[in-house]
Amino acid sequence: MNDATPQAPFACLPETSRGRRFPEPESPPRSPFQRDRDRIIHSAAFRRLKYKTQVFVYHEGDNYRTRLTHSLEVSQIARSVARALGVNEDMAEAVALAHDLGHTPFGHAGEDALNAAMEPFGGFDHNDQALRILTQLERRYAEFDGLNLTWETLEGVIKHNGPLTGPLPTTIANYPQTHDLEVHTYAGLEAQIAALADDIAYNNHDIDDGLRAELFTIDDLADVPLAGPVVHDIQKRYPGLELPRLVHETVRRLINLMVHDLLEETNRRLVQAKPRSAQDIREFGAPIAAFSEEMGENDKALKKFLFASMYRHERVNVMTVNAAKVMAELFTYFHGNPGSLPAPWPTEADGPGTAVTARLVADYIAGMTDRYALKVHGDIPANKKAG
Repeated sequence: MNDATPQAPFACLPETSRGRRFPEPESPPRSPFQRDRDRIIHSAAFRRLKYKTQVFVYHEGDNYRTRLTHSLEVSQIARSVARALGVNEDMAEAVALAHDLGHTPFGHAGEDALNAAMEPFGGFDHNDQALRILTQLERRYAEFDGLNLTWETLEGVIKHNGPLTGPLPTTIANYPQTHDLEVHTYAGLEAQIAALADDIAYNNHDIDDGLRAELFTIDDLADVPLAGPVVHDIQKRYPGLELPRLVHETVRRLINLMVHDLLEETNRRLVQAKPRSAQDIREFGAPIAAFSEEMGENDKALKKFLFASMYRHERVNVMTVNAAKVMAELFTYFHGNPGSLPAPWPTEADGPGTAVTARLVADYIAGMTDRYALKVHGDIPANKKAG
């Protein structure tokens, strides 16, 4: 038996998949979810994550995380947790690799700026954009647009953070009911695992990047729950340990503590819920994959520290302001001048200033890497950048 074969009855099983929107012959060497993973990895959108900001713009240095390295780290944690719980690690990996595909250049600053520009035209949401990429914008196959992923992977990508409530973003709202993603229920356990793997990865690796960038010091972590005691224990056990080793050991231990807590709490909830199928997980009405209450509070404290010490640091704020300006000016220029878009984009526009052109321009800009956005922005005549 393949080591990756899920054992739990509540796993997302390949043989019970709800299939693809456009039926295709199966690929004998691979399960449907392995095939999804491979299509994601080979997509243009995935490759472009290499030069998309996590926190630092690409030219700040080669050692900081990008969206690509972050996605790989999330997938590693998600696979490990899924395997330990006996669910489908291929499925967890596919969701983890795809979860950030819809992000704009320049991280959350870029998304906020594009959302503001798109407000009169339905707004912009990176989760919705991921679905656009996976079902429309990747144009590689002869018989369909998108990657034609399985129902389970698409469900996991749009619902990995839980059910969608309130007004739905454009693409999700208009997704065909013949392949209904049931947005008002929870996703399967594999997607829930991927969401928490995302939390574990970015919290701890932002500590690493923040210390490397000298936005804060190891001593600043002393009063942060979970992190402070870990640092103290390492310093006590290894007095005089050089900083790079101390940082790595801190991050490694924090990840282990959070993963072990996630496994214990999720197993506790599984015993309580007694699910017999993946559908039982979806219909339970509450998340099954979760941190304990104590670890949840530690996670919030760590996020609060990073928000104050890193995401709102003066150096990061300078990048944020510049990024927002670049995104706003790119949108304004191309929305008013769709003929200046590179081929074949202008053929899909229906004139300056329209809603159709706005969504087209958002697709184009959102797909840019940081460096390409800066290059294109630099090529716009100065007298046309403000509209």
